[in-house]
Amino acid sequence: MAGETVITVVGNLTADPELRYTQNGLPVANFTIASTPRTFDRQANEWKDGEALFLRASVWREFAEHVAGSLTKGSRVIATGRLRQRSYQDRDGQTRTAIELEVDEIGPSLRYAVATVTRAVSNASAARPGVSEQWATPESGGDEWSTPGSAYGDSETPF
Repeated sequence: MAGETVITVVGNLTADPELRYTQNGLPVANFTIASTPRTFDRQANEWKDGEALFLRASVWREFAEHVAGSLTKGSRVIATGRLRQRSYQDRDGQTRTAIELEVDEIGPSLRYAVATVTRAVSNASAARPGVSEQWATPESGGDEWSTPGSAYGDSETPF
């Protein structure tokens, strides 16, 4: 949408994502991403950490269950989403403002780690009556170049 503040944050999860369900049964996962800038001090000839940014983040629906089942405390992640501001009353009756990241996409950073990705079973056809979603794989004889959901082993990667 126009006018929204979209950002990308690279950092580490400070705790396991907390998966909860609304009264209507809608899953939501909340977590905090800590991002600490590092700069090289030429005079001291060493790296120095700046002040850490702690950003609360949330994901909803099936995405929340995927995040809660995949990421853990300390995971280095790359997250992109929209900043949201909300106001609330604290216990003393003071109005407070919180800025949170509503995550559109998140995944592990592969700079210092390796990851294995497993495609989740899609509920798209259940969510949209009349729409069937099929994922072709090399095993099913599908066209792995034009269809999402391709599955490649290490020796089969096409590039």
